Amino acid sequence: MPVDMDEIIRAREEADCLADATTVDAALARMAAEITAQLAGSNPMVYTVMNGGLILAGRILPRLPFPLEVSYLHATRYGHALKGTQLDWRVRPTSDLRGRTVLVLDDILDEGHTLHAILQYLRAEGAKEVLAAVLAHKVHDRKAYPGMRADFTGIDVADRFLFGCGMDYKGYWRNAPGIYAVKGL
Repeated sequence: MPVDMDEIIRAREEADCLADATTVDAALARMAAEITAQLAGSNPMVYTVMNGGLILAGRILPRLPFPLEVSYLHATRYGHALKGTQLDWRVRPTSDLRGRTVLVLDDILDEGHTLHAILQYLRAEGAKEVLAAVLAHKVHDRKAYPGMRADFTGIDVADRFLFGCGMDYKGYWRNAPGIYAVKGL
């Protein structure tokens, strides 16, 4: 089915900006300082959750002034849909995690199903410690696990359909420099 590019462009033009590029940059600086304080010297393995965590990884990893290894995994509940379905493992972690500290980078913590499944999987693979960092934490009471939060969070955001900074609208606008909410969603 062809993409209606006018709709994609209109979504960005009409969106509400919840966090501009300056606000996102400040959140990234704070997160990097917190991650450095906790993980410097721990020889962490950092996993980027594709595709959403790609932008966060590209922007935060250069701010971490200590040695670390980087890899990726791909698990999703959304694809290009607006609502999640079952967890789909597209690429599982391939590194030996026994005894390692692992940091998972992702774009958003919404209900938490995907992130929770990823963290559980990494623990089952023998990681000594598994931590999560997300740029956006969606504030609502529908968390899969009440009170769930990432260990490192950039910005708390409204319970709306978001895009930008790794989050997408129908596969587009991950590259938007701020965090935006789609009008009417």
